[in-house]
Amino acid sequence: MWLNRDVISVLDFSKEELLDLFNKAKQIESIRENSFSNLKGKVLATAFFEPSTRTRLSFQAAMLRLGGTTLDLGEPTVSSLAKGENISDTVRMLDYYSDVIVIRHKLEGVSRYAAEICEHPVINAGEGTKEHPTQTMIDLYEVWKTFKSLENLTYAIVGDIKHARTISSLILSFSIFKPKKVYLISPLELRAKEKIKSFMESNGILYEELTTLSEVLEEADVFYITRIQKERFSDPYEYEKVKGSYVITLEHTKKMKEGAIILHPLPRVDELSPKVDSTKNAAYFSQARGGLYLRMALLRAILTGD
Repeated sequence: MWLNRDVISVLDFSKEELLDLFNKAKQIESIRENSFSNLKGKVLATAFFEPSTRTRLSFQAAMLRLGGTTLDLGEPTVSSLAKGENISDTVRMLDYYSDVIVIRHKLEGVSRYAAEICEHPVINAGEGTKEHPTQTMIDLYEVWKTFKSLENLTYAIVGDIKHARTISSLILSFSIFKPKKVYLISPLELRAKEKIKSFMESNGILYEELTTLSEVLEEADVFYITRIQKERFSDPYEYEKVKGSYVITLEHTKKMKEGAIILHPLPRVDELSPKVDSTKNAAYFSQARGGLYLRMALLRAILTGD
């Protein structure tokens, strides 16, 4: 089911496969040991052409805890890419040195191209503004643990709907695990792209676009908050117009329905007050912690079939 699979899009996997992965992750999480030896002798290579903290480090930590080792390409400015080497040659080199490659890039399609030319599995760690499949797996894993199901839930997705690949990737997963309704809450300038809305419509996903959060506070089961992505704006003035559009506060949590959770793929800037961290709604640090176990389960499944 999992052995030697590439992970390019969440749509490459079935409902049964994803639930199997979540059960594997939960089993690892329940053991809570510092290390395993499943991947002793295996090597993971990370190639991040965009900044990353949690994704890069959690993949590396997952591999180390499974008994494997890691190689990191480092900043493109200190690799042979700075000398003019093309990405194809860079990826082929990593393929020679490792058993699995994790790639992040600003351009869509790079990870799928890498998978086509590499002998070993390739994992998309985020590319362009559309795909971040392992983050979506982590998001779904946290929701699944909380509600014991991924069906018939109401989502309020808040922030940079236009640019955030974590949002786009999560929306793709709604064609697998059907929600009751999805609210897309953003400034008018940052509404979902037409291809994302067309995807939802063609897959029968009920959604509504809003500019304010107040009207869904008592309805949503899951609040998925994202930062306004400054790095995606070519004009600084356009960013200044929309930054700080939404800030989740303690007052918001007091109006949320019983059992509702707040997720955030992190990093956060000013859209989520630190005072919310201590509330029962805050699930984003649990979400980040679960990312380690999810990626451990994924690497073990891909490299051993277990």
